Amino acid sequence: MQSERGGKPLLAIAVFKLLKATVLVGIGVAAWSLARDSGTWVTLQRVAEHLKLGPDNRLVDRALGTISGLDDTKLEELGLGTFVYAAVFLTEGVGLVLRKHWAEYLTTAVTASFIPFEVYELTRGFSPFKLAGLAVNVAILVYLVVRLEIRLSRTRPQTCR
Repeated sequence: MQSERGGKPLLAIAVFKLLKATVLVGIGVAAWSLARDSGTWVTLQRVAEHLKLGPDNRLVDRALGTISGLDDTKLEELGLGTFVYAAVFLTEGVGLVLRKHWAEYLTTAVTASFIPFEVYELTRGFSPFKLAGLAVNVAILVYLVVRLEIRLSRTRPQTCR
């Protein structure tokens, strides 16, 4: 029954969701740490310097610039928001790993809800990362919608014509 309940594509989606949850927890912890301890900022800057592969890493510099402009309240709100999103992605990922049908519906709904925001962000400024994120989420959505439609078509009563 493995092929009927998901197989490798569903597991890949689950791992992707769990990775997103892990990254968001890290961002949340960093945001809360920055809000509570000024020494964390120095540590974050040192880590960012070590991550730079060239003399100028615009992505890291832009992220640090944005974060440095946030006050403690905004940092705490950022941390809370990322924890909420991490909880949603964690729920999706664990549900998909356990091959729960409700997780497929939840993942479909959540993924579909993010696509308009990703398109909007892409129109505000093109980035290969934004485009790749949108493409991955569209592929996930299409896969899940097709899976769910196939499952529903198997359970619908056949009508005589």
